[in-house]
Amino acid sequence: MAFWHKELETMPREELEKMQLELIKAKVREMYGLSEFFRKRMESVGLTPDDIDSFEAFRKIPFMKKSDLRDNYPDKLFVVPYDDLVRIHVSSGTTGKPTVVGYTKNDLDNWTDALARGMTSFGMTRKDVMQNCHGYGLFTGGLGVHYGAERIGATVIPTSTGNTSRQIQLIQDLPVTAIAGTPSYMFHIADVCDQMGVDIRRDTKLKLAIAGGEPWSESMRQKLQNRTGIRVHNCYGASEYYGPMFLECDQQCGLHIWADLCYMEILDKDGNPCKDGERGEIVVTMLKKEAFPLIRYKIGDISALDWTPCKCGRTHPRLMRISGRTDDMLVVRGVNVFPSQIESVIGELPYLSPFYHITLENKNYMDSMTVAVELAEEYLTEDTVEINRMTNELSRRLKDVLNIKADVKLELPGTLERFEGKSCHVTDNRSYE
Repeated sequence: MAFWHKELETMPREELEKMQLELIKAKVREMYGLSEFFRKRMESVGLTPDDIDSFEAFRKIPFMKKSDLRDNYPDKLFVVPYDDLVRIHVSSGTTGKPTVVGYTKNDLDNWTDALARGMTSFGMTRKDVMQNCHGYGLFTGGLGVHYGAERIGATVIPTSTGNTSRQIQLIQDLPVTAIAGTPSYMFHIADVCDQMGVDIRRDTKLKLAIAGGEPWSESMRQKLQNRTGIRVHNCYGASEYYGPMFLECDQQCGLHIWADLCYMEILDKDGNPCKDGERGEIVVTMLKKEAFPLIRYKIGDISALDWTPCKCGRTHPRLMRISGRTDDMLVVRGVNVFPSQIESVIGELPYLSPFYHITLENKNYMDSMTVAVELAEEYLTEDTVEINRMTNELSRRLKDVLNIKADVKLELPGTLERFEGKSCHVTDNRSYE
């Protein structure tokens, strides 16, 4: 197995954590001097940089939250002048004000290096041709993946999103071996291939994929791989970090979090560290970020870290699949529901496609939840008994997992809305007025 930085990527945990603590101490001291926001946060709990001599002491520093980013819009959290910036990205701004992120040249180099390591870990090389279906522009995904692939010497086709039939034509006509995009768009490409009579295994050279930008389940990965014959690797990141920057290796058993770039905590609901493998809320400190530093940032994702050395030989911690978010949790009749739970159930049932939509209503002060899912093409039938059986099985499985009843609708293939970027799976029509 190839490595990008073998000595660094195989460093023992004790050495990695020692490195992280030294980087944390340096970043805290730097931020205390550069950032009025950060200095006031530390002063509010009586801390100075000299107090940060251990991970335990570091955990006394108050969290950064999304609201801090909005309150300091657009650039009050930047700690370098515009003369030192080489790029700015802006988040989608789906809730409140968007997040504006600045980058120095070193920031872009570290981001690109993180992706180059990840791509190398699952077997991409300079011989690969990657079609990049992520959007370019303010969104970080397109340019991030683009530069990562170029760093390892791969050839990049910057198709961006949309015009799916042309995307497929290029995959056929050019020696495309890898593709990057959101999971939902990759399923859409597979659907359009079927409509065009294109067999991905027979008619293309595709073998590898990077999928990210939205939550998706392991069962969805298996469906996509079985359907296309492409080995699909999960990707994780956020514009606040740099962008998408952590990838799975060829083992597909968690995303390698590069410990020299990121110190990741997993905390329980009381803010205490979770044990290795236990799920909690992700809190991120970027160790080398220059323009827009993050110190103990609560991103809102829920997952677990595994420090067990990977079979690929890398020793950096692995992040398990995101199981939900603290801020997209749905409360339905007093029960906490995550869309990822529903997606996981759908992925387990072979007669369902990955396309679904959740609609929440409120009638007479009673919440109701409807889950609409497309049938897979090969399971279309006019047999009402069979349709009822599938509907009842899905309803029963959802109730077992969610502890709440959901109304289920099986839809014809191609009837639910497709998304070229991040998919939107929830419509909340509830009103309590």
